Amino acid sequence: MLILGIDPGIGRTGWGIVESIGSKCKVVKYGCIETEPNSDISGRLFAIHDEISRIIGEYKPECMAVEELFFGKNIKTAFVVGQARGVILLAGAEGNLPITIYTPLQVKIALTGYGRAEKSQVGKMVKTILSLTEMPKPDDTTDALAVALSHAFSYRSYR
Repeated sequence: MLILGIDPGIGRTGWGIVESIGSKCKVVKYGCIETEPNSDISGRLFAIHDEISRIIGEYKPECMAVEELFFGKNIKTAFVVGQARGVILLAGAEGNLPITIYTPLQVKIALTGYGRAEKSQVGKMVKTILSLTEMPKPDDTTDALAVALSHAFSYRSYR
């Protein structure tokens, strides 16, 4: 199964495609969509939607896993990132992909077994599980791969 994992953001949206075969997972491709901070919001949202749609068309994942947003204080940022998440979900729906949402807590538990794991611990697990020589940069790509792995593990448990 090919899983497209997404870490939504307006400035940077991480994405990663993981192939899950039996009990093994391997990375297919990953990257980060970056938009210009001084550009108008509609252009930035269009760019994110366009690139996610392109990735879906090129790699043909069977499903999409997206990280749930978590914001403590900055409501303005939360709204803008929520809009980015919306165009990402739209691209997945247009591609007829089943979409599953994972909270940061679920991702941490799936990868480390501990809900309060540090970001670096999750990154090390991504690197180990996918047999990478180094952690992907920026962190948004590592987070996207972690979300995809969470779905692979959850899907196996469900089946």
